[in-house]
Amino acid sequence: MSSFQAILNNSKPVLIDFYAEWCGPCKTMVPVLEELKKNMGDQIRILKIDIDKNQALAAKHQIRGVPTLLLIQEDKILWKQSGAVDARTLQMTIQSHL
Repeated sequence: MSSFQAILNNSKPVLIDFYAEWCGPCKTMVPVLEELKKNMGDQIRILKIDIDKNQALAAKHQIRGVPTLLLIQEDKILWKQSGAVDARTLQMTIQSHL
């Protein structure tokens, strides 16, 4: 099993940020994710995946636009959303799915 798959199978929820270097809205998510990590600490793991460098993974998760956020726990998709979101809304959304 790959280490990426092991992370997804873990009981700790994983927030994946599918992004691209050329994407303006993706850049606005950087401080949002930093604030989320500060507020939630070890409750969640955050991964950033560049869709241009990981095209097969993006295709597997049917990523059609960036940024797209995906919340996964024990290899189950709990929530998926395309577009930028503010830290407070993101944290409330994540907590409602845990």
